Amino acid sequence: MPDLLSMELAELEAWVRACGEPRFRAEQVFRWMHQKGVLRAADMANLPGPLRERLADELEPPPVRLVETLTSRDGTRKYLLRLRDGLTIESVLIPDADRLTLCLSTQVGCAMGCAFCRTGRMGLKRNLDPGEIVGQYHAVRHLQECAPGVTNFVFMGMGEPLENLEGLLPALRILTHPLGCGISPRRITVSTVGIPDGLERLLRAVPVSVTLSLNAPDDATRSRLMPVNRKHPLARVLETLKSLPLEPRRRYTMAYVLIRDVNDSDAHARKLVRILHGIRCKVNLIPFNPFPGCGFEGPDEDRVLAFQAQLRSRGISAHIRHSRGGDILGACGQLASREATFLS
Repeated sequence: MPDLLSMELAELEAWVRACGEPRFRAEQVFRWMHQKGVLRAADMANLPGPLRERLADELEPPPVRLVETLTSRDGTRKYLLRLRDGLTIESVLIPDADRLTLCLSTQVGCAMGCAFCRTGRMGLKRNLDPGEIVGQYHAVRHLQECAPGVTNFVFMGMGEPLENLEGLLPALRILTHPLGCGISPRRITVSTVGIPDGLERLLRAVPVSVTLSLNAPDDATRSRLMPVNRKHPLARVLETLKSLPLEPRRRYTMAYVLIRDVNDSDAHARKLVRILHGIRCKVNLIPFNPFPGCGFEGPDEDRVLAFQAQLRSRGISAHIRHSRGGDILGACGQLASREATFLS
């Protein structure tokens, strides 16, 4: 069965022609699905009946369905979403002043095995296809809490985005297409552990913002926290960033999860300054968000401020980011796609 929600416009045109319809019908269907978020064929009023019948066969039930919502004290909402094969994923909606950010997943689980991340303990079940990635937005965009309109998208949910470029890149093109969701690439951020070849493919395909999950200034500490560092050492990842073209007035974001007595000393901060020399970037300092059985603790506020001061005194733009949704296991590193999370 063709996955219409995964199709880019040219692919949809070919499908429409195969159905015996003129090519312009593809634009109409594309607009209904992605611009208006309408996935019920009967509601696509300007389409002929036979085409709506074909669409109903392909689009219903939708590839991503909202199962449950948890709401944090700070207004963050975590959504449990069920896929057609019964597997579940999580997405997070984060309201903040003048922006509304939707955090999307790219995989069911994750193979990276980062020691501080709850998702990594699931292992990798499978990649999401483009329709399942975009479908997370469509599953929640008409909810009351999304009424002002989602302004920003971050690929910081479940999975390593650059390990699923076959799903991610078409999804990004659908999200940014003027006849699709119409989202500016500047309002989309992809977070990655740092896959050099994937970084090159991503940034040459779609000019989105990139956040590197850095978390340590040396290979020994980073390999302890992030096994992927043994395959893609820190120096190679940073050299890749230096080599890629970066538009004027844009910079990379380095995400640094601060873990007590692991990577939070003044010496770590000084090393961090040295390795970031020559890279146009800012650093987001994220105090570790604990979860059951994690074995780590976050530093106290004084240690976080001292680490920030070390960076700022040496000319590094450093900001403290206190994650939202921690009380519902919806913060950075806490997603796990377990329905028990919603029932507890």
